[in-house]
Amino acid sequence: MECEIKQLPQLDRMPLQHVGAYLDANVEHQQIECVNWKDDFPYKPSTSFVIAVSSTRLYVFFSVISKDLRAVNAEDLSPVAQDSCVEFFMQVPGSEEYWNFEFNCIGTLNGSHRVERPAPTRLLPEELSSIKRYASCGNEPFKEQEGTFCWDLTVSIPLELVGLDADNLPEFIKGNFYKCGSKTAHPHYVSWNAIESTNPDFHRPDCFGKLWFRKPEPIIEEQAIKQNLQPKGLKKLLSKIFGK
Repeated sequence: MECEIKQLPQLDRMPLQHVGAYLDANVEHQQIECVNWKDDFPYKPSTSFVIAVSSTRLYVFFSVISKDLRAVNAEDLSPVAQDSCVEFFMQVPGSEEYWNFEFNCIGTLNGSHRVERPAPTRLLPEELSSIKRYASCGNEPFKEQEGTFCWDLTVSIPLELVGLDADNLPEFIKGNFYKCGSKTAHPHYVSWNAIESTNPDFHRPDCFGKLWFRKPEPIIEEQAIKQNLQPKGLKKLLSKIFGK
C-alpha cells in the first residue's frame, strides 16, 4: 500500500492537541485493517491514522474505537505493546536501519532503531523526550477497563532524529502502522500494510508500504483553522454510528 504525507509547515505553530484536531478535520484518514493472523487473532478495532510533515517534525494522529482499554505501562521503553497500543515503523531509503515507535493509549513510548529485530538500539532519554505526545486518555496508568472506548493519540517526531532533512526530503519513505494489544482481553495484531508471516511479527521492513512526500500545502491562518474543523476521522465515524 501507499499513502501521501501532507506537507503542512503551519503545524509547528500549533499546540499538539490542536494539531490532532486539525489533522482529524482536514486530512484524509488511512485505515489500519489488515487482520494478518485471523485464525488466532480475529479481533479488529476500528483504527485509522493521518501522517503529515512540517519543516521540523513528522506528525502522526491515530484514532481508535475498541473493546477494552489497558494502560499498565507508564515508563518509556516499557512493553507498551501489551496495552492498548498503536505503532509506527519507518525506514529512510538508502538506510539499512528501520525505526519503531510504539505508543500505548496514554502516550508511553517504546522506541528503537535497528537493522534486525534481535539487535535494537534503544532510544536515549533525550531522544525519547524529543518525541512529543498528546493522549486523549491522559497520561496516568490504569488497569484494563471493560467496555467500548474511543480514544486518539497525536505524536510528533523530530525529522533530524530519523535522518530526514526538511530542505532535502526524499521522494518517499517506507513504513507501516499497527494496532495491537497482546495482553488485552481481546488480543489483536492489525496492520496498515499486509504482513506475510506465520506468527504475529511487526518487525518486517520487507512488508513496509510507501509514504510519499508532496509539495507544501498553502498555509492556512490558525484562526481559520479553528473555525473550520470538520472531522473526517473518529468523530465522523461516531456521527454515523450514533446519528449525532
